[in-house]
Amino acid sequence: MTEIQVPEAGADMRLDRFLRREVPGLTQGVLQKLLRTGKIRLNGNRAEANARLTQGDVLSVPEIAPPAEAPKQRQVVKMDEARTKELERMVLYSDESVIVLNKPAGLPVQGGSGIAVHVDGMLDALQGDHPERPKLVHRLDRDTSGILVIARSGRVASKLSAAFRGRDVAKTYWALLAGLPEQLEGRIDLPLKRIDLGQTSRSEPASRKDKEAQKAITDYRVLDKAGKKFSLVELNPHTGRMHQLRAHCLALGTPILGDEVYGGIFSEHFADQLHLHARRLIFPHPEGGSLTVEAPLPKHMLAGLNYLGFPAPEAEKPHRNGR
Repeated sequence: MTEIQVPEAGADMRLDRFLRREVPGLTQGVLQKLLRTGKIRLNGNRAEANARLTQGDVLSVPEIAPPAEAPKQRQVVKMDEARTKELERMVLYSDESVIVLNKPAGLPVQGGSGIAVHVDGMLDALQGDHPERPKLVHRLDRDTSGILVIARSGRVASKLSAAFRGRDVAKTYWALLAGLPEQLEGRIDLPLKRIDLGQTSRSEPASRKDKEAQKAITDYRVLDKAGKKFSLVELNPHTGRMHQLRAHCLALGTPILGDEVYGGIFSEHFADQLHLHARRLIFPHPEGGSLTVEAPLPKHMLAGLNYLGFPAPEAEKPHRNGR
């Protein structure tokens, strides 16, 4: 067994995320197996994946075989003039601490197998005269469009990451659904469990007694409806589970249009894309006050709203309060 004492930088991190960062070669699958079998201990007791760490905690972890290959270097996307202009058009707000992008649907946030172009690889082009390369703070699914926050420094990234882990960030998504929820507004309090499907994963409802289940809560409100066939909803997640909104909408019996993984229908009247958009974000600005940013809807969602006769309000201009 190897003992790891949690430093100040690891305080308030989830145990599983801390270990994946600190232990070379520790994959998610191996970590889950070690936790299920009680082979990872926190201060001598059986550890849980979602335990929040404090400075000075001691973790006992079995020896992990080193990875067969050295980790690959960060992939930098080659930025020609067209791609640079595309990235510049994504910028909704920028100051000395943060950059807020309107990520288009279909663009991955990070690289991976078979992914050549992604947001993380493009961030060098946004560094400008700042001493550090910009850093990702949170994620959006590849097929989800909308607001993505970037930090200009490690210090800012730490502050914002803590805000996203806690309850200091208000997230609002818009989605076009196939169907109309029975109740026009409410709360979905349904734990989710990650299911590995070979090269992909999905989230499914889980029993609260399941040790692998994660708490997942989403508030929703119907903004407009076309009979019982289609509806536009506002979604406010209070937790950040993988595919949470997509799984929760399916649980309502109203999957998101264009979501082939979670049962969303396809129709000649709508684009063959996921109709889910990170519309608004309100978060603590690292230098004080709060920043509110709204992202314009992507073309495929605007087309869907127009077809249904739903109004499509313009996004408000970014504004910072309480400085």
